[in-house]
Amino acid sequence: MTELGLYFAKKSINRSDVSRKTGISKTRLSELANNPNTQLRVRELYLIALAIDEEPGFLFRQVCKNIELPKE
Repeated sequence: MTELGLYFAKKSINRSDVSRKTGISKTRLSELANNPNTQLRVRELYLIALAIDEEPGFLFRQVCKNIELPKE
């Protein structure tokens, strides 16, 4: 499961509602929530944040919290 998927589960977010509000298909939302190799687009993240009434910057930090710069 991805960080987005964990966030959805933690907040009990209904993917069908998010899909209806954003126009992002339920299949795409499932991929974003379950497959770590699926790339989340900024536009998708922004639309999801609007749909769940969350600050986009906060959701961005939650989804990207494990991303770090490479060690030099």
